[in-house]
Amino acid sequence: MNRIFFLFAFVLIITSTASAQYEGYTQEGEVGITAGIATYFGDLNNRADPTRLKPALGIFFRKQFGNYIGVRLTGNYARLGFSDQHSNSDFQKQRNLSFNTDIFEVALRGDFNFFRYDPMDPQYQFTPYVSLGVGVFSYDPYAYLGGEKYFLRPLGTEGQNVGFNGKKPYGSTAISIPFGVGVKYALNQKLNLSFEITHRFTTTDYLDDVSSQYAGIANFTPNSPASLLQDRSYEIDPNKPLGVQGFQRGWEKQKDQFIIAEVGLSFNITSYRCPTAN
Repeated sequence: MNRIFFLFAFVLIITSTASAQYEGYTQEGEVGITAGIATYFGDLNNRADPTRLKPALGIFFRKQFGNYIGVRLTGNYARLGFSDQHSNSDFQKQRNLSFNTDIFEVALRGDFNFFRYDPMDPQYQFTPYVSLGVGVFSYDPYAYLGGEKYFLRPLGTEGQNVGFNGKKPYGSTAISIPFGVGVKYALNQKLNLSFEITHRFTTTDYLDDVSSQYAGIANFTPNSPASLLQDRSYEIDPNKPLGVQGFQRGWEKQKDQFIIAEVGLSFNITSYRCPTAN
């Protein structure tokens, strides 16, 4: 009986000591990694089809200001892409365009927890949250023709290289406005697990290299990559006139957007403060 009593007392002391180790610790922030999937919405995917998913990865640092508010610096990579052949639209199937692009984004975001979140306290180890920020990202759409990869921006597929309708070549960077919702849970006092879906509004309509009108086949060197990639309807119907000047190619009234859904694992950065005497 005495042995059982002393064993019980020993376990109780160890447990109390382990809990006491975190009594004076405060969460200052987190560093973490994420992995997930990405999809894009734009002139090729204008009906928000979420089925053509690509990989996404990320890293982040979050500075915590209390249990509800944090500021996060994020770095994300995502691949985006789509093809007209995945559309239900006859117009798009005939247009027959496609693209892929690699996205590299850096963003500064503010996070707000709906519940008090304190990984050091078992009562406050879960919360949903929202996030809003601003970022900058690089992109460079490309497509394949005859098995060969061509970057589309230098080709000026909408007449940018000849100044059609006053157009100029578009840039390789743009601004993003990430708005996200997520949940996070403290696995223990050191590690957090999160799941987040973030919609990125952007300032470009050329993620997919498609925006407004055909420049007209006469503005391209015959049988050049630019002439063959500005309108690929000849692969569907060889008798269709190519790239008739002024005909609709895309819809320039709405900028392109993309979404990343990701799971994250983060490590808490803590500091120690002497507990106040009761």
